[in-house]
Amino acid sequence: MKYYLIVGEASGDLHASNLMEELKKEDPEAEFRFFGGDKMQAVGGTLVKHYKELAYMGFISVVAHLPQILAGRSKCKSDILAWKPDVLILVDYPGFNLSIAEWFNKVRKSKGLKTKIYYYISPKIWAWKEHRIENIKRDVDEVFSILPFEVEWYKKRGYDVHYVGNPCVDAVTKYFSEEHEPCPQLEEVKAKAKFGIIAILCGSRKQEIKDNLTMMLRAARRFEGYKPVIAGAPNIEESYYRKFIPEEYKSVPVIYDRTYDILKESVAALVTSGTATLEAAIIRTPQVVCYRLPMGAIYSFIRPFLLNVKYISLVNLVAGKRVVHELVADEATMLNAGNKLLLIMPRGIAREKMLRDYEYVNERLGGAGASKNAAKLMVELMRKSN
Repeated sequence: MKYYLIVGEASGDLHASNLMEELKKEDPEAEFRFFGGDKMQAVGGTLVKHYKELAYMGFISVVAHLPQILAGRSKCKSDILAWKPDVLILVDYPGFNLSIAEWFNKVRKSKGLKTKIYYYISPKIWAWKEHRIENIKRDVDEVFSILPFEVEWYKKRGYDVHYVGNPCVDAVTKYFSEEHEPCPQLEEVKAKAKFGIIAILCGSRKQEIKDNLTMMLRAARRFEGYKPVIAGAPNIEESYYRKFIPEEYKSVPVIYDRTYDILKESVAALVTSGTATLEAAIIRTPQVVCYRLPMGAIYSFIRPFLLNVKYISLVNLVAGKRVVHELVADEATMLNAGNKLLLIMPRGIAREKMLRDYEYVNERLGGAGASKNAAKLMVELMRKSN
């Protein structure tokens, strides 16, 4: 069968590549074409457009790059029509993917096409823009959820989804089951650190890095004898990180493709909300979630009117309670981050409780196998429909 996948960022590229590997096992004749990244390309198939050409965040950035975004959307539509896939698999990236789903649903009805529309890694409509569930009900045939609480959320709104497990568990499990050469940069920092290292994961988008990196470094550097290490996002060049590293911290390394090693070797982490918060919990690295925003005070005031959830980090959402501290908008200051970090450092009064709560989070997520479960179910549903 022919599978067309669309992702919009690095985490989507990772999880989609793992899904593709499992689809090949379930369907030896699988053919792939995709808007994706390097990891998907390594699995095989045709890369139509790289996600780096579409990964823009924030109103100003989106407006500034609107011609590229519209051109990418047009290219995507024409390519899908030309290739005629058996299934269109959308991976997160809701702004782009939901519009493609709406368009293609109309097209397939008008042309009598049998192509299915699947959504893997549901958009976080439970957090905001809840009205988008009507689009999903109308345009998407099946949703494959990676967060256990989504099943009940969707069910209450008249739509059944499949919980397949969380691919972060797969990714972490797979990584540590493989042999990797020691990372010279990381080994050098460990040797220089008297007491240990502190991981800095400041997001995968330029705006997140701009807003959070400087504050995170200043919070981490107050702990003498510990060395901060920045986990570089694959789509962001090191020169961009350097713009927001103060002169006194210029020796802090930016290390790529070793995020899991950095987390495992760190005594604690400062993490921008997102998939990385779950990865830290799976690896059992105590963390403080920081999400600084421009005009933070204004956001803090209007937040109750925008968000439908109590927490912003996936760790707390999965647990249904506060496991990690969240510093959002105007709360995300150097002083606050440093104070919360102190609580979870070695001998910190909140460290052991967080580690115990991590065990509950991991029980909720279930073991490895999300990619395999999703691929098996997708192929079964496809074969039944043909």
